[in-house]
Order: sequence, then structure tokens, then C-alpha cells
Amino acid sequence: MGAGPTIRPARPDDLAALYLIALATGDAGQDAAALYRDPQLVGHLYAAPYAVLEPDSAFVAEDAVGVGGYILGAADTLDFEARMEGEWWPALRARYPDPGGDPQGWGLDEVRSHQIHHPRAPPARITAPYPSHLHINLMPRLQGRGMGKALIDRWLERMREVGSRGVHLGVSPQNHRAIRFYRTYGFDEFRFPRPRPEPDALYFVTTLPSPRG
Repeated sequence: MGAGPTIRPARPDDLAALYLIALATGDAGQDAAALYRDPQLVGHLYAAPYAVLEPDSAFVAEDAVGVGGYILGAADTLDFEARMEGEWWPALRARYPDPGGDPQGWGLDEVRSHQIHHPRAPPARITAPYPSHLHINLMPRLQGRGMGKALIDRWLERMREVGSRGVHLGVSPQNHRAIRFYRTYGFDEFRFPRPRPEPDALYFVTTLPSPRG
């Protein structure tokens, strides 16, 4: 039998794989390929900018088939959002027009194009105590093998190294598998007062211990 999957830092030549994984898991953890006309839109928002702008916080899971999973994120969410505004969104805004008309008639391509022009930062009540955030996705062949936990372990170790005091992540309420995973791992659901500011997303958080001198 061949060796099992391994975790390593992401490289520039992994970018195509990150786009593929983002699309293959882009429908609440399921394959979203049939939902988009442009297969790169999901990756433009949730994968590629992290690998390009914050490569030191990007790791992939690789097996004999190739890269089949990733964990990406930012140590300082607000700083990352500012960098996106200056270094990532301008080129995409030139490529994808801001959709007009009634949003009720938009498809997912239009929804994601709107996000490119109007990115929505997490609420300050989350980013203040939990300044770092992550995105993690695995292809089905790597699921159920402990790779999700191993990726988060590796990523949180990196966040401790850079002195982060806390981490948050957003997940679709429809992604029940991911919600179970985050709860099992030890993340806590962030409880907003009602009404929720973002009814289409749940946030999970965890505090990181202060580095010892």
C-alpha cells in the first residue's frame, strides 16, 4: 500500500488545485460545479487570495492522486481585508461587473460577483476577540480519515506562532457535516443577540493560549 496523505505548506503551483477544491466543495460542502457558469468564482473569494496574499498560513493535504484538501486563512482578518481591497479586488472588479436588477433574480454567479464589489467583513464583536480566520475544505477521498483535524491542528499551531489570541470561521447553516466537525473539534458557536446580523452564516470561535515567555 502507498503512503497516506501528508500535510505540507502550499506552493504557488497548487493554485489550480485550490480552485478545483473550492468549487468541488462550494455547495455547503458538496460539489457546486453545476451551479456556476464561471468555475473560478468560488475560488476567487474563498481560496486563491489566501494562498497569494498570506502564503505562510496556507497548507494543503496531498496524497498519491494530488492535492485533495487545504486550510487557508489570515492571522489578522482586518489587515487581510485591507490588503484584499488594495491588491485582490481591483482586478476582479474589472473582470466581473457588479450585477444590477433585482437580486431575487440573480444566479450564484451574480451573487458572487456582487460579493467581489461589496465584500462583507465579519462583525467587529467577532474580529476583536478572535482576529484570525480560516477556510478548510477536503475532497471526498480525504474525508473521514482524520485529515480535517490534522489540518486544523497544523494551522492553529501556526497561529500560535504568530501570536494570535483567537480564531473564527464562518459556515453555512446547511453544512451539517462541517458544523458537527467543528463542534467535535472543540470550537464554540458564537452566540449573537437576536436578530442575527448574518442569518445566512454561523460563526465558530476558539481562544488561543497566550504565548509563554
